[in-house]
Amino acid sequence: MEKKGRAEGDRAWHQTDKKNQPLSSRRCPPCHFCCSHRPQPPKTMLRPGGSSTTLLQLLLLSVLLACGANAGSLEGDAAALADFRLAADRSGALASWNTSAGMSPCGGTTGVAWRGVTCAGGRVTRLVLEGLGLSGADALPALARLDGLRVLSLKGNQLSGAVPDLSPLLGLKLLFLSRNALSGGIPPSLGRLYRLYRLDLSSNNLSGVVPPELGRLDRLLTLRLDSNRLIGGVDGIALPRLQDLNVSNNLFVGRIPAAMAGFPAGAFGGNAGLCGAPLPPCKDEMQNASPCPPAAAMAASSPSSKPADGKGKMSRGVVAAIVAADFAVVGLVAGLLFCYFWPRISGRRSDRRHREGEKIVYSSSPYGAAGVVAAAGGTYERGKMVFLEDAGGKRFELEELLRASAEMLGKGGCGTAYKAVLDDGSVVAVKRLRDATPGAAASTKKDFEHHMAVLGRLRHPNVVPLNAYYYARDEKLLVYEFMPNGSLFSLLHGNRGPGRTPLDWAARMRIAAGAARGLAYIHHASRRGGMAPKLAHGNIKSTNILLDRSGEARLADCGLAQLGTSSPAASSAGYRAPEAPAPASRPWASQKGDVYALGVVLLELLTGRCPGSELPNGGVVVELPRWVQSVVREEWTSEVFDLELMKDKGIEEEMVAMLQLALSCAASAPDQRPKIGYVVRMVDEVRACGDPQASSPSHGSSMDESSGVSDSPAVSEGGAASQ
Repeated sequence: MEKKGRAEGDRAWHQTDKKNQPLSSRRCPPCHFCCSHRPQPPKTMLRPGGSSTTLLQLLLLSVLLACGANAGSLEGDAAALADFRLAADRSGALASWNTSAGMSPCGGTTGVAWRGVTCAGGRVTRLVLEGLGLSGADALPALARLDGLRVLSLKGNQLSGAVPDLSPLLGLKLLFLSRNALSGGIPPSLGRLYRLYRLDLSSNNLSGVVPPELGRLDRLLTLRLDSNRLIGGVDGIALPRLQDLNVSNNLFVGRIPAAMAGFPAGAFGGNAGLCGAPLPPCKDEMQNASPCPPAAAMAASSPSSKPADGKGKMSRGVVAAIVAADFAVVGLVAGLLFCYFWPRISGRRSDRRHREGEKIVYSSSPYGAAGVVAAAGGTYERGKMVFLEDAGGKRFELEELLRASAEMLGKGGCGTAYKAVLDDGSVVAVKRLRDATPGAAASTKKDFEHHMAVLGRLRHPNVVPLNAYYYARDEKLLVYEFMPNGSLFSLLHGNRGPGRTPLDWAARMRIAAGAARGLAYIHHASRRGGMAPKLAHGNIKSTNILLDRSGEARLADCGLAQLGTSSPAASSAGYRAPEAPAPASRPWASQKGDVYALGVVLLELLTGRCPGSELPNGGVVVELPRWVQSVVREEWTSEVFDLELMKDKGIEEEMVAMLQLALSCAASAPDQRPKIGYVVRMVDEVRACGDPQASSPSHGSSMDESSGVSDSPAVSEGGAASQ
């Protein structure tokens, strides 16, 4: 009963703590038994005769007392900072660190925090003191008592002595100690900082080998050890997620691991003993690449070597046999080469013909005698291009489009997309649609033309404009404005290795705002005359968010889901709302489903993951909203965010706000999702927190009217746009 009561008390405390703490600071400092703010468990009576029970209780009590004595608090943080100042500040740079009554590192009654100190949840979480002339050989150990610290930067000072044991700082993510006078070896205890993203120990006097314990830092993105006196090899720091590495100007020796060959040569320069890519090859590799011929072989092939027979001459029969043998060998080699290369040559020709068949037209003569046009292995009846109202760009006939050189951009659920270069050099994007399914909104030519007229009137800076179309019984082509900067999917998930340029927070927010405004415009298109009621996009996903020449996000494939041309695709499964019917059934699109898909895209921007991506533990993200909720439920909110966003400072509150908005958009129940106008307003407010100039739409004040942006947080309106 005693143990049961204690367990229930612990469980009740955990539940209370979860409710009272904010989403961004729910995690407690890692102590197995207690935290500073946790109430002590009720005392129990010792029973006579229970010696083993008494011993366990005494041990537990001693551990609780020790934990309570060592648990972190703001007072303990202030004491640690005061000790650091006493040992390091000899120039008075930290004079504002006043420990008198009413003064605290976080501001206290004055509301002004100490210089370089940032607090969260009543604890010191950031300490940034760069270039202040701090010195001293015994100052750093005091900072190891700041067990709530997340960021520690002391760059550009004169601190000396050894790097202390910082393993108590289990929450540390950024550690910058460069350009000081630190000496000694790199402590193996740094390998316990499993949350560390950035580690910079460059430009010091560190010596010794790199401890193998650093190989445990599997989340590390930046490692800078340059300009020290480190020795040994670099095999132990070939970390899987490393993006920024510099070990130059040391005394390293040995071969560079193949996993590190993608970094530039400057990252390894100044180490005379290092070899292998990207530096010059090692000596053993050079010897293996050009081996010297054996002396016996050189002697046998020398012109001065004498024939085997004693007379020094060969008979005519022997000469004839040698010549015949030479011809036979040459003929055999030629036959083998023919048999080896001919299937490959013929296969390439076949592949070339197949690739040419993937183009819209590969025939130099577009029209045949029967009045048909060849198109990707099939035929369709002659027709003409239909340009829509307000269509921009050059107008051309079908023949010119069919003569254009075409490059396939990709295949999706609605069809195949091509980049076509016309005779005058102008570029357009062409979508070759799949056959419509029975029951679709545009299964007849009249319905198709009406639907194209509706889509052609969608003119907005965040929507890819439809300029023209071609309709025939067996072929349907759509002509769009070409977007040269690719898709959001390629920017987020393409080339995640070394040398990649990460997508920063400001760019992600700009893309999110553009996609939301474009979707708001589409949803409110029915308010203008002649538009279809409650128009929906129907296929929101990161591959359908393209970027134009100025980097603005534009929604592609708008309204194509209602045509019944889309087929089940694995890339679209994670964006389908829970209420959506099976992909193989009738065409379906709704405004509520669009809001759900946009919520998944927002989560994709925040986490750097997409539906179907692999997790570090070997699992797969099937439904991104459910995975994020499971991580947040376990109070690991910070773990969901993309590691590439860690270089952006001061965006934690914005990321948490966007996370809450994305989860509300991706709610399982359609009635719980907000209207798209409310989503636009919330994204703009979050952007204004980081950049006040970004709060207003980038395309003029009339954007709110044209997009139908509303301040109401009511749930999204409208049902299926095409049933």
